Amino acid sequence: MRIEKLKAEHNVKVEWVHFPLHPETPAEGRSLAELFAGRSIVDRKAMHAQMKARMDAEGLPYGERTMTYNSRLAQELGKWADTQPGGEAYHDAMFRAYFVEARDISKPEILLEIAGRVGLSVAGARAVLEKRTFKTAVDRDWELSRRYGVTGVPTFVAGRQGVVGAQPYEILEKLVDEAAKQSEKG
Repeated sequence: MRIEKLKAEHNVKVEWVHFPLHPETPAEGRSLAELFAGRSIVDRKAMHAQMKARMDAEGLPYGERTMTYNSRLAQELGKWADTQPGGEAYHDAMFRAYFVEARDISKPEILLEIAGRVGLSVAGARAVLEKRTFKTAVDRDWELSRRYGVTGVPTFVAGRQGVVGAQPYEILEKLVDEAAKQSEKG
């Protein structure tokens, strides 16, 4: 994965900041056809083909989704996972569940299954979801992403610059190199 390669080659620390991607999505989800209806955007098949090609080039799996789901609880659990040993695996598992397996990540039972699958405490995850322990932390992330001007996911920010979308490794490497140069200048 590109991020793992960046971390290894450039000693980069990755911090996940969550973004309110379609927070209005209802509990039952929404079809992608409905979500994109009336937008002047390339057709969904072309978008899917482009994204699949990018994922294939990176050796990442990518499935064909027809629905989008509210990711708020998944984000809250992700913030908790970041505080747990081995919690970084949660993000990869969530990517797979949503983008490859087309699972409904708004459902707590699915989130608990994913947490358990990556070795996180299911009881701990359940408590986080029931108490909404990381709600405020995700609210802060959403505010930060707005201040950064994030408009899509993923967005990679290093220093004072960012790039949006699933970018080739070379673009991410350039972003990191530029940030390092800026940091050296002070």
